[in-house]
Amino acid sequence: MRLAVVPYMLKFAQPAGTSRGVLTEKPTYFIKVFDERIPEIYGLGECAVFPGLSPEADHRYEYKLVELLANIAIGRPTDLSHHSSIQFGLEQALRDYASGGKGIYYTSPFIHGESEITINGLVWMGNYDEMLQRLEQKIDKGFHCIKIKIGAIEWSQERELIKLIRERYSPDQVTIRVDANGGFCMDNIFPVLKQLADLNVHSIEQPIPARNAELMSFVCKMSPVPVALDEELIGIYDYETKRALLEGINPAYIILKPALCGGFSGAEEWIKIANEFGIGWWITSALESNIGLNAIAQWTAHLGVTGAQGLGTGGLYTNNIATPLFLDGEHLRYNPEQSIDRTAIDALDWKY
Repeated sequence: MRLAVVPYMLKFAQPAGTSRGVLTEKPTYFIKVFDERIPEIYGLGECAVFPGLSPEADHRYEYKLVELLANIAIGRPTDLSHHSSIQFGLEQALRDYASGGKGIYYTSPFIHGESEITINGLVWMGNYDEMLQRLEQKIDKGFHCIKIKIGAIEWSQERELIKLIRERYSPDQVTIRVDANGGFCMDNIFPVLKQLADLNVHSIEQPIPARNAELMSFVCKMSPVPVALDEELIGIYDYETKRALLEGINPAYIILKPALCGGFSGAEEWIKIANEFGIGWWITSALESNIGLNAIAQWTAHLGVTGAQGLGTGGLYTNNIATPLFLDGEHLRYNPEQSIDRTAIDALDWKY
C-alpha cells in the first residue's frame, strides 16, 4: 500500500466573512492510497486543515503528512490522535479504496439517489445590506432553517435581521439558528440571549469563547435559548475527557465537524457520549472542498439523521472538484449517474 499527497488552494467565489477575518482562499490537502501495482485504482480523501481553527495547523503539518506517507509504505502505524484533519482524510481514502476507488465512503439509500439530506441556509457575515440580501436569497430558495453568523456588525443590526425574519415567518415556517463563534462574554451575553429567546431563535452556537467550562456551564444552565457547543469540542482527543466535558457543561446540542473532531471515528465517539446524556447533535462541514463534503454527506446519510444539517458549503469555491453532490433547494442530493472528477484529480502534482 502506498500514499500520495498534494496541496490544493481553494479560491472563494466571494470573500467569506468569519469571526477569524475575511477569507478569500483556504488551503487543503488531497491524499490517495493505492497499490503500486495498480496505481490507477486509488482511494481519495481530503485532509481539510483549517488554519486558525485546526490545532495541528502549523509549520509541522506537512512533516506529519510525510511521516504518514513513509509509514504507509512500510506498513507502520502513525499516531494521528492530535491531527484530526489528517485522520479525516485517511479514513476517507481507505474507505474509498475499499469500494474500488468508486467514491463510495458509506452506503445508504442516499448514494442511490433515493433520499436526501435537509440542510440549513447559511448567511455569512457582512454588512447589514449584504446579510439582508443573502438572507432573502436563502428564503427565496425554499430554506426552512436559516443559520446566521453573528458578531460581524453591531448586535442591534443583527437583531433587526432576525426580527425581520420573525415578522414575516413564524417558528413553524422558518427555524433560526445563530452562530456566535465565541463572540460574546459574561458582560454582554445574557441580554443577547434574552432577545434571541424573544425572537424564538432555535439555538445559539458557541456564545462565548471555548475553554472556559465553568462559565459555559453557567451560560447553558441559565440561557433561555438552547446552547450548542462547536469550537469547545476542538482539540479534545480522548474519550474520558470528551465525556467529562459534556457531563460538566451539559449543553443542549453539540455541533460535529469531522475534520476538527478526530475524523469520522472521533465524531462518532462524541455522538455516543451525547446520546448517553440526552444531548442533541447535528453535523456541519468545515469549509472542505467537494471531496471532503461528499464523504461527510455520505456519512451523515448513513447515520440516518433528521433535521437540518450544516452541509451547504459546496458552492463556495471557483475551483472546486466536481462530485455527485448537488443542491436542490434546501436538500443535498447525490446523483448516482455522476462520479468524482478524477481527471482533475489526476492532473494535480502529486508527491509520492
